[in-house]
Amino acid sequence: MALEDATSVPTACFLALLIVLPALAQNRPAISPTYDEFLKKLVDAAVERTHHIVRYDPAYVRIPYPNGDVPSGTGVCTDEIVRVYRAVGIDLQKEVHEDMLHNFSAYPNQRRWLLAHTDTNIDHRRVPNLMTFFARKGELLPVTARSEDYFPGDLVTWDLGGNVPHIGIVVDRRSTRTGRYLVVHNIGRGPQMEDVLFNWKITGHYRYFGSSH
Repeated sequence: MALEDATSVPTACFLALLIVLPALAQNRPAISPTYDEFLKKLVDAAVERTHHIVRYDPAYVRIPYPNGDVPSGTGVCTDEIVRVYRAVGIDLQKEVHEDMLHNFSAYPNQRRWLLAHTDTNIDHRRVPNLMTFFARKGELLPVTARSEDYFPGDLVTWDLGGNVPHIGIVVDRRSTRTGRYLVVHNIGRGPQMEDVLFNWKITGHYRYFGSSH
């Protein structure tokens, strides 16, 4: 190796770091201290869910309203999102129902499941309904292929293939392999924290602070 080639290697590495480090820093656009504190609590609640053992069970279950939940040892991807929000004082069962009650045609209940009315047992447990709700009542964020566009507290939906929807929440832990923020989701093994942001086709990207914010 020529001397000039040898000396150029550290320089090239340094320049590469200048490009990579800002991406890894992944600084969130400025938000209010109140919102920032809310997102921290939301993320903590999501991480805490990974300590629970949950058997994947998509069965229809009759549950109380409001603040209803399927048995704590069972659930699907949406149930984890509902439980995370409930841990910070937000009842998505109630909020989805109330919006759907007055805006039924905005939701896919009729065209997707041929339903003519709301159902507090299941409406908030369906990913397409949550997508509609978060788009209507929260922040609809860009869907991109850039990991630096996704921040802790963001909600992400995917198509697993064959029009099978899925949902998870971005948290503040990073992958040691890629540097990306990890996602808490339940795809069949209970709530897990994994580097799966780009494992499937992203269909939605949202942020939701609750109806009172």
